[in-house]
Amino acid sequence: MIGILDAAKLAGGALLGAAAVMAYVSLVSLPAARSEGRARLIAEQAAQSQREELERKGDDAKIQRMSDYDLCIAYLGRVSDCNTLRVQPVHSE
Repeated sequence: MIGILDAAKLAGGALLGAAAVMAYVSLVSLPAARSEGRARLIAEQAAQSQREELERKGDDAKIQRMSDYDLCIAYLGRVSDCNTLRVQPVHSE
């Protein structure tokens, strides 16, 4: 049978153990996890930024190859407003 003094020792040991675990978590484990999380977030943002830049470069190259008429159609969508931009063939005589 466990006496009152033994029960108090067990309870005190459990409290000290819990305090030690809490101290370890708050001083060592949690800051390391936050630092790792920040580093991972920064890496993900950098990768996303690079993907978006490559996509923009592709879009820019596509737009630069388009004629004025094609740009007008792509952005306005109204052929009647863009007819003046259509390139007329040159007739040589």
